[in-house]
Amino acid sequence: MPDYDVVVIGAGNGGLTAAAGLAKRGHKTLLLERHNVPGGCATSFIRGRFEFEVALHQLSGMGFPEFPGPLRGLLTDLGVMDKIEFIQQPNLYRVFIPGKLDINLKAERAAAIEALIEKFPAEKDGITKFFDLLYAFCTELVGVLFMNDPEATPEKYPLFFKLALKNAQGILDEYLKDPALQAAVTIYWSYAGLPPSRLSFMDLAMMIWAYLEFKPWHMKGGSQAMSNAICDAFINFGGDARFNCAAKKIRVENGKISSVITEDGDEISTKFVVSNAGPIPTLIDMVGAENCPSDELKTLNARTVGLSAFTVYMGFDCDPADMGIDKATNFICSTTDAELGHRKMKSLDGAEFSLMTCYDVDDPDFSPPGACQASLVTLQYAQPWMAVPPSKYYDTKYRFAEKLIDLAEKAFPDLRKHLEEAEPATPLTHMRYLGHPGGSIYGSEHFTRETSLFVNSKSAIQGLFFTGAWNGSGGFQPTLQSGASAARQISRLLKKQ
Repeated sequence: MPDYDVVVIGAGNGGLTAAAGLAKRGHKTLLLERHNVPGGCATSFIRGRFEFEVALHQLSGMGFPEFPGPLRGLLTDLGVMDKIEFIQQPNLYRVFIPGKLDINLKAERAAAIEALIEKFPAEKDGITKFFDLLYAFCTELVGVLFMNDPEATPEKYPLFFKLALKNAQGILDEYLKDPALQAAVTIYWSYAGLPPSRLSFMDLAMMIWAYLEFKPWHMKGGSQAMSNAICDAFINFGGDARFNCAAKKIRVENGKISSVITEDGDEISTKFVVSNAGPIPTLIDMVGAENCPSDELKTLNARTVGLSAFTVYMGFDCDPADMGIDKATNFICSTTDAELGHRKMKSLDGAEFSLMTCYDVDDPDFSPPGACQASLVTLQYAQPWMAVPPSKYYDTKYRFAEKLIDLAEKAFPDLRKHLEEAEPATPLTHMRYLGHPGGSIYGSEHFTRETSLFVNSKSAIQGLFFTGAWNGSGGFQPTLQSGASAARQISRLLKKQ
């Protein structure tokens, strides 16, 4: 008998839901995590009197008890809904581009359309038709992908089969002409890491639709509260967890998983492994290329590492209103040109697109009394940071942080006046803490071929499964769901044995 039915490597979002889902189904499960707390990106850290949220900006997929989204169903199934306090956010976002655009969109279809038409009255017809198309498309998408309609055909779902794999920019150009209008509608492209010209319409439409229908949410205590709750549920279901214990090797015999070896030298026998570490570290470092099927290595070699992030975590000595901040989610850009913004993410020239999230706007208790915090982030590829000599890294990091704050002050001029704590994190920081190639926060670049339509969570090595952003879409909801999906698949296989 193996030591465990399943060994889960990594206590990030996907690893946690995979482990909890397996333990709940009665399978003997071990969770290995090299850090001392669960969460991966879904965690927090302390500087001064502030506990900073690392990654979460807007939680999607929750919905309401009477209209539940997929994530609410998942968390309810794991028994953690009553362990976390959720706060609905009334706004999607504010987009501020100096001299070109300043608009806030409510998290409600009619109100968002009304705001867009008020700002761009000449494009009323195009705006209305675009959102009609988006909603009709997403209705079909739900039927095909989430309801798993066995009779899904181009005749039954014409919009899905016609538009799903088309790039978003081509469809946008048919309906929305003003570049500022396109920026206002498509700013969520940064949540996927590719500009609309390279992003599938399916991915962009689903993000907009999901936040409008299921609303954006915040959690009391930040994402660490959710990570703790899921980990506690896993342990209460009978699972075993080892922290400060990284997996070093995955032993494969005759094309099948046989054991996992920890960095401490313990060998744990098992027939199944769920890796939340990403396919590159898993297959190359842990399994070893010599033990991988050649076709799987070819597929892996065709994938490109996605974007990381540069983030300035900021603590302020005042309330948000004292700095003019009245929206939690603020996209602050210097241009409407998403292509230019994406190109600049490959250099250290400065950020053209940024996102500032002030959690205290919707949750006044998030920071100490009389204070507030915000994360100011722009996407960045790791390569330019890897080329910085160690002797110049510190100065480069803080100069880039100054440029990012300069951009944010275009919208909020008093930020520096009230700044009490500032902690910058570069792609190299993400590489160190996440262990992902390039410090990628979204996995591989989410071209159409990298979406969940085409990426298989099941390795060609028998018993090996993947979860997380490298297995389809990035972000909290998709990665949490990927772990739940892996748990269901493995449970069915275990019950057959």
